[in-house]
Formats: sequence, C-alpha cells, structure tokens
Amino acid sequence: MNAELLLMFTLGCDRAYLYAHPERELTADEQTRYDAALAERARGVPAQYITGHQEFWGMDFIVTPAVLIPRPETEHVIEIVLELAGVERAGGRGRPPHTIPLRIADVGTGSGCIALVLAKELPQAEIHATDISPAALEIARANAARHQLESRIHFREADLLAGFENSSFDFIVSNPPYVGDSEEDQVQLEVRKFEPRNAVFAGPTGLEVIARLIPQAHDALRPGGRLIMEISGTIAEKVKELLRDWNEVQIRPDLQSIPRVAQARK
Repeated sequence: MNAELLLMFTLGCDRAYLYAHPERELTADEQTRYDAALAERARGVPAQYITGHQEFWGMDFIVTPAVLIPRPETEHVIEIVLELAGVERAGGRGRPPHTIPLRIADVGTGSGCIALVLAKELPQAEIHATDISPAALEIARANAARHQLESRIHFREADLLAGFENSSFDFIVSNPPYVGDSEEDQVQLEVRKFEPRNAVFAGPTGLEVIARLIPQAHDALRPGGRLIMEISGTIAEKVKELLRDWNEVQIRPDLQSIPRVAQARK
C-alpha cells in the first residue's frame, strides 16, 4: 500500500488512474523520484511526510515533520464535540438554547485538523486554535487557507490556554501529548524518530501536559462548558482522578474498545 501511495505521489495521479493504466511505464525522471521516495520510506520516514499529505475527516491536510500526523482515533474527539454541540444549541439538560455562536478552543492544534473540521462542521462557531510551535502554526494556517477557512479560525502562539480570559469558551478540545517517557519503547519506531517529540511525549508519566491543561480549561470555560481530550488507556484512570472536581466525567472508548477520549463539564 505504501508503494502504491508513493507511486501515486510520484505521478501526481489517483488510484483509479493507476488501475486504468497498468501498462504505464515510468520515465527516467519519474523512476528516479519514485526510487528516492521508496528509499525514504525504507529508512522509516512516514509516507505522509514524504507525500506531504494526510486525509482526516474526508479533508486533505498538509503535514510536515513540524506536526503530528492526524490519525483516525482523533476523529472520536470531533464526533463527541458535534454530539454535544447539538445538545448545547438545542438547550439540552434544562438550559436555554444558545443564542450566540459557540466559542471553541483547540489547544495544541498542530496541523489544524481538529480546528478546521469543527469550523467546517459548525459554520456558526467561533474557533480559536493555539500551539506553542510557530512551525506548527504555519502549517495550520496553510491548511486553513487551502480549505478557505482562514477567516473562521483565530490562530495564536501560546502555551496551552495562556492569554485567554476566564469564562471564554463553550468547548475546549485537545489532542495533547500523553505518552510517558517510560512508554517510549512501546511507541512505533517511525513515530519516535520522525514525529515531533513534544507532540507525542508529555514527560515522565504522560500526564504532565494534561495536568496543566485541566485547571487552565476550568478557568477558560463558561459555566457548563465542556473539556474534551484525546488520551490513552494507560492514563485513563489517572485522568479521571484529575477531573474529580468536574461534572459528568466520561472516558469514551475507540473502535478497538481502548479508552480514547476524556470529557467533562465545568
């Protein structure tokens, strides 16, 4: 599959073209570029960094080694936000319906995949996206421009939620680093070698970033606002403990029944 993907990248074509033209021979230049791509993949470089692209939620995203490669598991964060946003707009749980746009913050936006999908799916929402990495924000802004969503998203270079006023948001979402240094040998080699370390590893326990984000999110959320974070099964119970002062705390599993998303209401 990687060889086919890299061939499509080399030729600038889709899979249908490859299957429809099995007799197609590579030119000398194409062969050289294809061999170079295969060599990069053979040394472990993720195919997404070679092609510069990754699909997420049916949208095509530019990716470079400055950002984490978007993964299907993160789509569960989107699903939960959309589910809860529908409840909020309808005035669920005895609250009046929202009469002003929802305000959402995506913390550690990376490629911008979560923020852009939410901007697309919730056209009336006001989206803010933060990242501590200027290089990551450059990629996120490029993706926003490609999808004509740059006017919908407010990007900010910040450490988590630094600089935002209290009671600013209805939703705070994040795919933070949550792998502990002690788990490094359990992480795929290509992730360890090529993806940005500060987007994968949080510190000795894996809870270091989440432990800072939770109190910041509590301050930044409006009463009744929601925090939704991607996590791993190894830290699920400890995350629940960190959320002990919140309401409606849930840990939602992914399709493999692995604890994947923590959600809580202020």
